[in-house]
Amino acid sequence: MAPRFASSELVSLAEAVLAQAGLPAEPAAAVALGLTEADLLGHTTHGLALLADYVEELDNGTMEREGRPETIADQLAVATWDARRLPGIWTTQLAVEDATRRAATFGIGAIALRRSHHIACLAAFLEAPARAGLLTLVYSSDPSDAHVAPFGGLTPVMTPNPIAAGIPAEPDPILIDVSTSITTAAMCGRVRAAGGRLNGAWIKDSDGNATNDPAAFKAGGSILPIGGLDHGHKGYGLSLMVEAMTQGLGGYGRADAPRDWGASVLVLALSPAAFGGLDGFTRQTGWLADACRASRVPEGAPRVRLPGEAGLGRKRRALAEGVVLHDGIADDLARLARRFGLPAPTPLAD
Repeated sequence: MAPRFASSELVSLAEAVLAQAGLPAEPAAAVALGLTEADLLGHTTHGLALLADYVEELDNGTMEREGRPETIADQLAVATWDARRLPGIWTTQLAVEDATRRAATFGIGAIALRRSHHIACLAAFLEAPARAGLLTLVYSSDPSDAHVAPFGGLTPVMTPNPIAAGIPAEPDPILIDVSTSITTAAMCGRVRAAGGRLNGAWIKDSDGNATNDPAAFKAGGSILPIGGLDHGHKGYGLSLMVEAMTQGLGGYGRADAPRDWGASVLVLALSPAAFGGLDGFTRQTGWLADACRASRVPEGAPRVRLPGEAGLGRKRRALAEGVVLHDGIADDLARLARRFGLPAPTPLAD
């Protein structure tokens, strides 16, 4: 049976590691919580697996330690911040909090972040505001990298450019976190390192052939947009939209030729109370959720689930029974603990 770890111990270790690496208390706490939340929800490529990379960025000076985001523009309901290469999970959490405050006043609030560091798992930002009755969307792109070719092309131009939404509903919010590409660079790297194959022909090699070999991506290929070779114009269009909503609205992106790992981000919060009312909103989302769950399925198949349902179920189990970390993550945490003279995470007793 795979070892399980108390989520509180994982948060504490990650926070202590980041503090030892020179990060002040507030961002260290936010990043530790955000990375652990990703593992709780099952987004294991974008959780504690990133902690060693973040420490390396702090060591190299490519993640800033001190200060806060700088306001570039502020127009009542909307603002643009320069995140100044500060920890992206922290600055995005600040943006979510600020956007939701603006939405409570104006019905809508939006914060564009330029020059953010990596923001990890978008779903990790969504549950709290959705439970508070706010519809929150997060868009992200990385103008410093290119993994996804435009539909019909071979040259990578964009990144997987995820779209996430936290939708108030009962009994749990609907949590959507999807890339506009079929898979992510992190998943390709994990599968390639394990000597495996992807679950589908999600990569286009340098000659334009679809393949499930992640080594083809490393060798100059690209990740296919949602829809693949057949309907990839759909993912391509969504990806263009994300780049416009993040880099375009923030006024900083690929045209500036950035080189550092990071993100351009837009956080958009809407208050249903300012539109048709929160009760009316949840009546509609509740009806839709019930209808989806009740949809007829093939004989012997499981019932239809809503986005985020499995992740929230994993989170509840992990909080009650302990977190199962993906292969190699516990070893990485133990190495970081040794480096900083901290106790390694201890598996829970069976």
